[in-house]
Amino acid sequence: MNAEETRTRFTELRAKGMRHKDAAAAMGISEGAAIAAHTGSHDKVLRATPLKGPWVDLLQALELCGPVLALTRNETTVHEKTGVYEKVSGSEAMGLALGEAIDLRLFFSRWHAGFAVSEAAANAGVPPSLSLQFFNANGVAVHKIFVREATDRDAFQSVIDTHTAPDAPVQFVPADPKAASRDDSAIDASGLSEAWRGMQDTHEFFGLLNKFGVERQQSFRLTEGEFTQRAETSAVRELLQEATFDGTPIMVFVGSPGCIQIHSGPVVRVEPMEIRGMLWLNVLDPDFNLHLREDRIASVWIVEKPTSDGIVTSVEAFDGEGELMAMFFGARKPGVPERQEWRQIVRKLSRLAVSGAQAS
Repeated sequence: MNAEETRTRFTELRAKGMRHKDAAAAMGISEGAAIAAHTGSHDKVLRATPLKGPWVDLLQALELCGPVLALTRNETTVHEKTGVYEKVSGSEAMGLALGEAIDLRLFFSRWHAGFAVSEAAANAGVPPSLSLQFFNANGVAVHKIFVREATDRDAFQSVIDTHTAPDAPVQFVPADPKAASRDDSAIDASGLSEAWRGMQDTHEFFGLLNKFGVERQQSFRLTEGEFTQRAETSAVRELLQEATFDGTPIMVFVGSPGCIQIHSGPVVRVEPMEIRGMLWLNVLDPDFNLHLREDRIASVWIVEKPTSDGIVTSVEAFDGEGELMAMFFGARKPGVPERQEWRQIVRKLSRLAVSGAQAS
């Protein structure tokens, strides 16, 4: 399929209401490839302009644009925050955004391509949708930034103009097959438990997984009963509803291959919805939206990690492919113990009874 055929088919699928990601999947190509096909001169309603880095400079320049919508997603979960890109720092490989609303962990080494995307609305009286969209080498979206009503469009366009790249073809490659986890018998389970007990900060956990060559859920299974416990798949809905009921501020982490996006604060409006046979669990607050495929939750774990501030508890949901959908914590700052209100919510969650044979 050449670029013109790609644009034509993509436009047809968009007219049927399909999201960019789903339209690309229906065509058998990556979302990044579908967007890249819209660069250059053509007559379609969606237009893409290639962008150049350094990506940290681009994100720092967004502060002058005022409020925008930051979107990070994976296969099953979408995390949207509206706010200003503040306190952005980093290097070519990694970065942070530590604004009051926009809180990101950025892995720029995985950002392969970026585009400014303009798409005309069906209603001629509505301004075109304008966004910045970034993809990894496989054409998977790692982060997106959308103009909102309060955004300074002139400043946003200035960021685009400053970072416009030559209109050269962008190539994406298929993803490698997911590596199989090591067999449980190959893992030093006692060493893993000992290292887990010695953690002083939750950020040490990723290094712990690497040190022992253990997959995330595998580590939960190997330490089950000491640091981890299985919960029912209903636990995500239960914790969101409990947090809504008593106003407990929580943290919601959702990651893509190149970004982790975090919400810290209360959640107010939680609404499950069934759309085209898919069950979505939604948070629909003014500055924070979460859309999680509840019907794709295959397992939920309650996880305790020792820190210098005491135990920190997370609730982590995984899909049927073993991919992490979202993580939930009680809102806290470094140096401050975990909230008792969050611990009370976790204690109320429905546990999954697992026999010894299943757990081994």
